Amino acid sequence: MRRFSALTSLAVAGALAVSLIAAPGASAGKAHAKGWKKYQNNLKNSVVERNLFGMHVFNVEDGVWPTVPIGSLRLWDNETTWSVLEPAPNQYNWAKLDNAVALAEQNGVNDILLALAGTPAWATDDPASGGAAGVLPGAAGVPRNMADWDDFVREVATRYKGRISAYQVWNEANLLTFSTATPQEMAELTKRAYDVIKSVDPGATVVAPSMGTRLGSKGTTLSKKLNRYLSTYLSELKKDGWPVDVWAAHTYPASLGTPADRGNLIKGFMNLLKKYKAPTKPIWDTENNFGLAGPGPQNPDQDIVDSRASSWTAQTYLDALRYGISRVYWYAWGPENDLVGIQMYDGTPAATAYATLQDWIVGATYKGCKGGNKGKPVDCRFVKDGKNVKVVWTDSAKSKKFNTKGFSEVCSLNGTCTPINGKSIRVSDPVLLTN
Repeated sequence: MRRFSALTSLAVAGALAVSLIAAPGASAGKAHAKGWKKYQNNLKNSVVERNLFGMHVFNVEDGVWPTVPIGSLRLWDNETTWSVLEPAPNQYNWAKLDNAVALAEQNGVNDILLALAGTPAWATDDPASGGAAGVLPGAAGVPRNMADWDDFVREVATRYKGRISAYQVWNEANLLTFSTATPQEMAELTKRAYDVIKSVDPGATVVAPSMGTRLGSKGTTLSKKLNRYLSTYLSELKKDGWPVDVWAAHTYPASLGTPADRGNLIKGFMNLLKKYKAPTKPIWDTENNFGLAGPGPQNPDQDIVDSRASSWTAQTYLDALRYGISRVYWYAWGPENDLVGIQMYDGTPAATAYATLQDWIVGATYKGCKGGNKGKPVDCRFVKDGKNVKVVWTDSAKSKKFNTKGFSEVCSLNGTCTPINGKSIRVSDPVLLTN
């Protein structure tokens, strides 16, 4: 059974609802209201690499591959969890993971992130954990014997040394659907995995567990429960010398949320890193989409099939640059799926926008963004092939006038370009201005 993200599972995991939508008091927000800004310019003056454009691919282990270019692949929901790879002690079944890695390599993608998660039934301390949204029974539990975890991580890192480039220690660790571990236990899992991976493959990247940041339909601060979880987790990691190379979050907004709401989640997560004095490291959004249902009737399923599908897909990656997120893994490439709001498969508006935006900015030097306040257009500047270009859009659906002085052509996310007539244009969805 497919194991979908925790955020899609919230529709059936009502027990998590309160923990995800409760907001901390204003005083906590004020203490670090500007903390996220230290990350905002991390990517300024850097070249946009294709690996910014990450992807989940349903059934990649069975030969499915996207028809659009992708720069990096996250293996999750691909029958590659610990519980599948080691169904019995010291008995490994590598076929699915072998297939997925080989297919990525055949398609020129060598930047592969494997989520290390899902405790096997024989190793778990909680056989009743998991079981929701396709998560295998017991998979959310903690290993009874941490040596079993060490052995598993060592086997994976040894087999795929030089082929799997990054490992993530657990998926959505703060959500009970995926983990019943305390923050202290998750920190121990992180430290142990880091030490084992680095001893086997020093060049591999170790990514912190992803944290679910999703709110209800209102509010701009993260939940009290995440605040407490991350506080303790980071405190424990500090004692161990910060054994991660990358921080990670999942910034799905509420089902009726917009890219602007996602931006608030990004800033809130960065605020918490700042508040708890975590060292500045790259931040990856290792799972993202819009329109997922739950928790509660205030978060209904939303099918995003109009121009928002292409616009919000592009904004997801543009906002990554704008806010200092160096990688985003879209969830997911595959057949029609009513668990996500924006569909991504061959010929969909989202797929077209995903490919078009790469044409616009991959290989370009990112020079920063401005605007976006009080409804003003967001103006992101790039230098590509020695020429200045801009990508411009609004955070709302409302179109706004933008001065096009110095530019002669405007290109849309459907791949078409037209001459600019006059001194300004009206923009809402992202467009490329060139000269």
